[in-house]
Amino acid sequence: MASASETTASGSKTARAPIEHIAIIVTKGTLDMAYPGLILANAARMTGVDATLYFTFWGLDVVTESRIDHLHVPTVGNPSMHIPTFVGGLPGMESLASEMMKKQMEKLDIPTVREMIEMLSDAGAKLYGCQMAMDMFQRTREDLVPQVDDVVTAMDFYDLAAGAQVLFI
Repeated sequence: MASASETTASGSKTARAPIEHIAIIVTKGTLDMAYPGLILANAARMTGVDATLYFTFWGLDVVTESRIDHLHVPTVGNPSMHIPTFVGGLPGMESLASEMMKKQMEKLDIPTVREMIEMLSDAGAKLYGCQMAMDMFQRTREDLVPQVDDVVTAMDFYDLAAGAQVLFI
């Protein structure tokens, strides 16, 4: 279980209550936005913290079988790309940026999104799809990767996340 401490004004350390459960809401389905939630959930499981992930809106792409291996890095409107918008909009730039990111991650031995989902499931993290997003995008349970535990409503997610630290990504 993760533990933390804080330093008081006098310089002494006081213990804070450890985080026991993290609930991560994944709202974006691009390669650069899939990893933060997956990495944080993996770190949680590695330290004994329960992890619940809720994939909603475009975040549903991260756990959709037909899309999981084809996530990309957006080049237009992405300030981290450090390229002018008109260049980012040129044909092929998004594919080039995505391939560059994938190669760099492979060089650093970072698992693919699919591998991260498998690792999280194997480590006991709970993965849920959003019912409303499923309905909106006309997806069925069969469209999702097998590691998704269930498809639930936002109200159900609140029950599943009770007592957790919630992160919105």
